[in-house]
Amino acid sequence: MLSTRFRIVLPVLVTVVAVAFTGLSRAEDEPKPIRALLVIGGCCHDYAKQKDILTKGISARANVQWGVAYDPDKGTKHLNPAYETDDWAKNYDVIVHDECSADVKDLKAVERVLKPHKEGLPGVVLHCSMHSFRTEGWPKTTTPWFEFTGLASTGHGAQLPIGVVFVDKESPITKGMTDWNTKNEELYNNFSGKLLETAQPLARGKQTSKNKDGKESTAETVVAWTNTYNGKAKVFATTLGHNNETVADERYLDLVARGLLWSCGKLEPAYLKPAKQVMLDEKK
Repeated sequence: MLSTRFRIVLPVLVTVVAVAFTGLSRAEDEPKPIRALLVIGGCCHDYAKQKDILTKGISARANVQWGVAYDPDKGTKHLNPAYETDDWAKNYDVIVHDECSADVKDLKAVERVLKPHKEGLPGVVLHCSMHSFRTEGWPKTTTPWFEFTGLASTGHGAQLPIGVVFVDKESPITKGMTDWNTKNEELYNNFSGKLLETAQPLARGKQTSKNKDGKESTAETVVAWTNTYNGKAKVFATTLGHNNETVADERYLDLVARGLLWSCGKLEPAYLKPAKQVMLDEKK
């Protein structure tokens, strides 16, 4: 016959064990955060601030934790030190390219940058990364970097507002998003007039400017798209993102966060939740 004390303690023990197993089960059910590497730095942009805007803004929207390879060099000829080893992308699920390195032209270095993507590693390409790695043959031929980005771009006009119009409203990336106008921003050209055949447009941008005579003209180009690189890697790209005001815009961060998740095949409710921490090496 059970003692009175044991009969009191037993239900408590059962409850404690049940709670412990429930907590363990929930922990096992929680998806692991996406491990992203942001490669950022180079000419012409406030990358010191934008690295924080991007990582914090995306992690507030998606279960993504970060490593950051920030290169403070302000020139266009310096290769980010992150790319110096063959296994530079090891242990990451996706790479976010946000560098401005137009005059890094060494083909072997560029091939080292592209190697993990050729093997299927997802990528996100932002703004001036579109103008980087101009190897031999640029811009007359489709150079290796442009095969990855999905679009050849060679320059931009003045910094003026851009009207962003979503042309694919059924894409999981853009579904539910509405057209919007940026503050002063750079509209990148589409050098060949179109994306590569491996790419699909998501949004176009319209920008009106005045010439020296005061006459207005409107330019329109693709400003956001997806690409399939080497038949394996999913790539999300946008030419938007010059000024801090654009990068910090809620709509811009929504677009990039969803594009990142899409590239990883994780654009689903389980990952559309804030990360528990921003940096991978952050102390808890």
